Amino acid sequence: METDWVVGQVLKQLYEQNIAENTLILFTTDNGCSPAAKIDDLVKKGHLPNAHWRGHKADIFEGGHRVPFHVRWPAKIKEGTESDALISTVDFFATSAEIIGAEKAIKPNIAEDSISFLHALEGKCSADKARQSLIHHSIAGSFAIRRGNWKLNLCPGSGGWSAPKPNVALKDKSLPPIQLYDLEKDPSEKNNLQGEHPKVVKELVEELTKIIANGRSTKGPKQSNEGWPNTFPKPVVAKFPQLAGE
Repeated sequence: METDWVVGQVLKQLYEQNIAENTLILFTTDNGCSPAAKIDDLVKKGHLPNAHWRGHKADIFEGGHRVPFHVRWPAKIKEGTESDALISTVDFFATSAEIIGAEKAIKPNIAEDSISFLHALEGKCSADKARQSLIHHSIAGSFAIRRGNWKLNLCPGSGGWSAPKPNVALKDKSLPPIQLYDLEKDPSEKNNLQGEHPKVVKELVEELTKIIANGRSTKGPKQSNEGWPNTFPKPVVAKFPQLAGE
């Protein structure tokens, strides 16, 4: 209720200043709902704060990363339109730069993972500009990479605050250290397909390794990456030594 009121106050002020039509408003959040909100109690009352996604804030699962994303820009965006483009809040930087015509002013060592989604806002399907993949990161340091319908979680368990937590999952040898999900058919990440699609797993690991080694996921000169190696759990590195920088 408070959030709804605050958004109303912002819009009210924009209208009073006569700039509401050509002002871009983005309404989103940086992660899924926190368990501190007592998610189970909310669900019992009919409210699903993380929709039907698995997990919540801090996890590597979709419930920790997939969030509402509403945009209002009457001068540029037709009301009621939708887009299934893959985007991230990290893309705000490049998008803002393109909107004001300053994308060429971005230095090579700035916003190395930011990709403009202005084309998606304008309803233009531009394959050459669209984000092809997206790297996720949990609070405990676990990684995942998304490309198309596939999402590869490089850890056993949640990698975060929901069960099985990292301290338990890493000791449980019954849990595979690699998780591969088809988000189109299995959006709740229940059916691990890593054993059935080793080629997909290999391709995603290679892409992630290349991005880390380059210090960026966009075109441009190689950048340093202070967080690598010693990033991945031992069971994951045992399967894919390249992720340790070897």
